[in-house]
Formats: sequence, structure tokens, C-alpha cells
Amino acid sequence: MAFWKPGTIAPGSAVDRDTENETDTAVVAHAEQQYRHLTLKQQRERLPVFKLRRELLYSVETYQTTIVIGQTGSGKTTQIPQYLEEAGWAGKGKQIACTQPRRIAATSVSQRVADEKNVKLGAEVGYLIRFDDQTSSKTRIKYMTDGMLFRETMIDPLLTNYDVIMIDEAHERSLYTDILLGVLKKIQRKRPDLHVIISSATLDAETFYKFFNHNQTKDQTKDTANIISLEGRMYPVDTLYVDEPVADYVETSIQTVFDIHMQEPRGDILIFLTGRDEIDRVVSEIYDRSKTLPKNSLHIDPLPLYAGLTLQDQLRVFEPTPRDTRKVIVSTNIAEASVTLEGIVYVIDCGFVKIRAYNPKTGMEALVVTPISKASALQRAGRAGRVRAGKSFRLYTENTYNTLKDTSIPEIQRTNLAPVILQLKALGIDNVLRFDFLTAPPAALMIRSLELLYSLKALDDVGRLTIPLGMQLAEFPVDPMLGKILLSSGDFHCSQEIVTIAAMVSVQNIFIQPSKKMDKMALLDIRRQFWVEEGDHLSLLNVYNGFVQNGKSSGKWCHDRLLNFKALARAIRIRQQLVKYLKRFDVPLVSAMDGTRLDQDLQRATASERIRKCLVSGYFSQAARAEPDGSGRFRTIRDGVLLNVHPDSVLFNRNPTCVIFHEVVETNKPYMRDLTTIDETWLAELAPHFYQYQTTEKK
Repeated sequence: MAFWKPGTIAPGSAVDRDTENETDTAVVAHAEQQYRHLTLKQQRERLPVFKLRRELLYSVETYQTTIVIGQTGSGKTTQIPQYLEEAGWAGKGKQIACTQPRRIAATSVSQRVADEKNVKLGAEVGYLIRFDDQTSSKTRIKYMTDGMLFRETMIDPLLTNYDVIMIDEAHERSLYTDILLGVLKKIQRKRPDLHVIISSATLDAETFYKFFNHNQTKDQTKDTANIISLEGRMYPVDTLYVDEPVADYVETSIQTVFDIHMQEPRGDILIFLTGRDEIDRVVSEIYDRSKTLPKNSLHIDPLPLYAGLTLQDQLRVFEPTPRDTRKVIVSTNIAEASVTLEGIVYVIDCGFVKIRAYNPKTGMEALVVTPISKASALQRAGRAGRVRAGKSFRLYTENTYNTLKDTSIPEIQRTNLAPVILQLKALGIDNVLRFDFLTAPPAALMIRSLELLYSLKALDDVGRLTIPLGMQLAEFPVDPMLGKILLSSGDFHCSQEIVTIAAMVSVQNIFIQPSKKMDKMALLDIRRQFWVEEGDHLSLLNVYNGFVQNGKSSGKWCHDRLLNFKALARAIRIRQQLVKYLKRFDVPLVSAMDGTRLDQDLQRATASERIRKCLVSGYFSQAARAEPDGSGRFRTIRDGVLLNVHPDSVLFNRNPTCVIFHEVVETNKPYMRDLTTIDETWLAELAPHFYQYQTTEKK
């Protein structure tokens, strides 16, 4: 494998390349350690944002909206909320909100700010993410996911708890960030005293400025929006491309790690990959291969970073690197901008990202691996220029880079809009087609989402929310299809089982891969003890029940069965939250195993049938029928899309005739995940409006 170096990018202020001797170990060690001895106060004052503290506060005071542009690491996320609090914006019981597109950013940044203020997390500084509220009546600075702030508008449409709200990482254009921007613009018309800060790491300020500036004249003194640009504390980054396309970027990334380790000076490495499976494989391989390194070389510490990790595992990547160690962080695109990782000198960029993409023609939402944009490539390379001059190793050719799109497609243009439409209507915005979007979604996406909500009976014939079902679905912090089965579970006399299944599918990585090479049959034997022939949902129910009965207080039970103890513990917490919603909506908490108080129709159905029928009541649009050629492939009943059973599924190689599935994951081909066998006649019984489409394929 050969790399060649076309040049150097310098995202911000530069250091003269000729004056830095990268082969001098003493200089390298100094570059790594020069800031470690500083107090938190001194570290805060050396951030680029500190120089513009007064200008920022003046802008927030003077303008309704302030757009702040600055590279990751300039201090925007941690410092601006503190400046606002110190200036009195959190007085009289008010809070300062700072939204993040990802949970990991909300949790890690809030911990950092709590440390800087020397307070306990959850007191003056806290965070709010789905199913986890670490705030209190004392909280003045609240970090939260953008989705959670949007949900707050359903309770308090004018967000009267806040006088200033910061929307961070706006350049990522996540779904809820875009929706929030439209809602906040609407609120500002009713509340001129509400001040909004839009924070972005890329130079797209003009888009936000035009959207929020209400001044219709040429008199700039009447502008309601202002732009402030922060100096980026960035060093030059050499960008290196491969000579020719690589056949396997996962293996190439591992080889590149050891090439860097043996040939380059000290400095941590950051690898960008697409998802958990690739990351876990690379972390395991690096760990195993590092054992063969010479004894006098630096120790390699590979660490994963992705959204499904527990908070404790996520926070490990932020700990200082020991002097005799080179940290190798293997991450998804989370590390592009949402978090700041000190000590990174080398970046390995695979050139791909896994995104959620919705196809309105098929009604299918899938996780798809796709090439990154040029803006993302620059963001990734910039992670290497934090502490000193660095290098970015791109596992693709320069010609490939030149063919990439300039920016990523906003999530609102490629995702299922049903949850958002439901919540906008709950806010009283009935005509969602005329909502003021920063970027309007395709009409086909809107139409398909409205159709789904209508088939779920969340909307009536004229497109208004139904009462109470539609309003309850809007309040549930889950996907509408999952919310529907939860609200229907009492009717099917299986709410205890359904709320458990809902919690389990809301958690990632229930099963773990063995650290040692294990015989495939031995691995299957371990997992078969939980398998139920009807499919994955009931198997997940078995796992949860076994955990509660045997492993809840000890990790050994999970370890012996290759189960993720922390993920299952999170499932318990999520289940507790969902049970509160069921009680609030007067859904009776009953078990399918309890045969009492059943009406005549339910008595004829087994417990398994009642649970599976309940699943069909929400997931009827994700039903598929086996192909008659015996290939093991399935075709969706409504749209005729060809799908495969995921190899991890209980139903792999089982040849069921008809199934429903929770999601589709697309790698080399589209796979259904979390499947359950059903009787096809249940579709006609439970979703006659939907089932009429099945005849289309036959014709």
C-alpha cells in the first residue's frame, strides 16, 4: 500500500511547517503535554472563543439571532453557555438550553462543563436525552438532544423556560435541528425576547442568516440576525491519498495504523469507519496484532466510539493518553464535529459513512453505506490539527475525492418524516406542507409519511390528529409504529410483553461478539437457548426475562451467554419509562400469560399469537412474503421490494412464509432485522386499508 502527498490543508491559523521537526521526540512530547499542566481556568482562557466573549454577549443582547462560525475545538459548545450564565441569562428560574444532534455530545459536553464549574452533574449543569434525564430544579445550563427540545414545545409551545437557546452543530443538518430552526423562527414572532444562537463548524452562515433575519429593508441597522466568526485554533494537516483504490478499507485501515505506529512520531490516531461491526472488528484486530510489537515500542490502546456504547465506554476516549501509550480511537462520523478529541495527530479516513435513507417509492427506511461529502472529508482531516501539525490518510484516490458532493444531503430530505409530522400537528401546525423549512423536504416523502400516519389511524380523513390515539402517539418518545403497538397492547392482553419488546428493540448491541475466536456452532448453541421459533421479537423477550431473573445484579450471567450487561441494564430503564407512559394513557398492564379476563376472541388465541398480532397492528406496512422459488428471499407485500433475512436473525435458514420486520440494513444487499413470523390473514384482519395493496403485485 502506498500513499502520496499532494499538499497541506490549513483550516485556521498555521504554524510554519519548516520550523517543526517532527522526528524530534522531545518536541513531540512537549506538543502533547504543553497544556496538561494548565488549570481549567487557564485552559478556558486560551480557547479562541474567549477573545470574542464580549462581542458574543453584545450580539446576543442586541440581535434576536446570532450565528457563530468556528471549528470544532474553538470552545463554542462548552464556553458560550457558561458566558451566558455568568452574564445573568439564567436568572429568575430560567435555563440556558444547548442542543446537540447526538446523545454522546450532550452527555460528554455536560460532564466537561460541570467539571469546569466544579459542580455535580445534574445540579447546576445537566443533560436531557431520550430515556435519561440528568437535570434538577437547580439546573441552569441544560445540554440536550435537539429532539428533546422539540418535544418540550409540545408541553410549552413558546418555550417560556428559556430566554436564550443555542442550536449547536447546525451544519450537520440533522432532522430535528432543521425542524427546531423552523419552530424557533415561528416562536420568535410571538416572543421577541427569545434569543437564539446558531453554532456551526462550516462556513454556511449565510443560509442561517437569511432564514432568521426578519429585516425586509436595506437598512442593516434593523437586522435581527448577526454573524460572528471565531478564529480556528488549527495547525496544518498533510493530506495523503492512496495511489489506487483499495479492495478492503477495513483491512487497509488496520495496516495503516501499524505503518503510522512504526514510522511516525508520537500522537494519537483517529480512524473513521461506518458502523459498529466494522469498528468492533478493527478494535479487536489492532488489539490482537499489537501483541506482536517489539517490547520497547509504544503500547497501543484501541478504543471504539459509536452511539450504541454506554456512557462509561464513551467517556474513555476523552481520558488523557498515558505517556507510554498511543491511543487509537475507532469511530463513526460522531467524531467529525460533535465531540472534541484532544491528542489526535493522525486521521485515517475510509471515505464512507452509514446514513439512514428513506425511499418514498418503497416506503422502506434503510441504513445505507454511502460516500462522504467533501465538507465531511475536510472536517475529518481537521481532527488531526488540534495539538500540532498532523496527517490525514485518505483510503481513496484524489480523483475519487474530486467526484464527491460538496456537502451532505440534509437529513430532512432523506428520512421518514412521520414522527416529525405527527409532532408538528400536535403543536397545532396542521398544514405541514406550508411550514417554514430551512430546506423543504421532497413532496413524495411528505405524502408517504402522511399515508402511513393515516393507516395507523393517527390522522383522520382531513389530515387532523385523531383524539386520543394521534395525540398519544405524538407524545410517545418512540417511532409511531412502535407507539401504536404499545397503545394497542392492552387490547391484545399482552402489554407487559410488548413494553419489554419495545425496550429491547430500542437498545443496540444486545448480543456481543466473543473476544476470542469461537467456533460458529458453539456460538449458535449459546444463543439458541433464547431462541423462539416464531422469531426475534419473542427471542428478545426471552433474553430480557432471563436477565431479570438471573443476571440483573451480576454481569457473570451475561458474560457466560455473550450478552451485553450494560445494554440490558439500559433496556430495564427504558422499559420503566415506557411503563409510565402506558399508565398515563390508561393502558392496562397485563401479561399474555395471564389467561383471566380474556374475551371470547382472545381466548381462542395463544399468548404467542396475541403478541404477534399486536406487533402486526403497528408494523403491518413492514410485512414481507417468502419468494416461491425457495431462495429464502422475501418480497414486501405492499411494494414488492426484494429483501433478505439477516444472518443474525433466529429465522435465518428457517423458511417462514410471511414475516414482519423492524428495520432494514443495507450493506452488500438489503437485510431485514428483528423479524417475527405471522399469519398473512392477520393483515387483512388488522390493517384492511393497507392490505388492499397486496393485489398489485399479483396483477
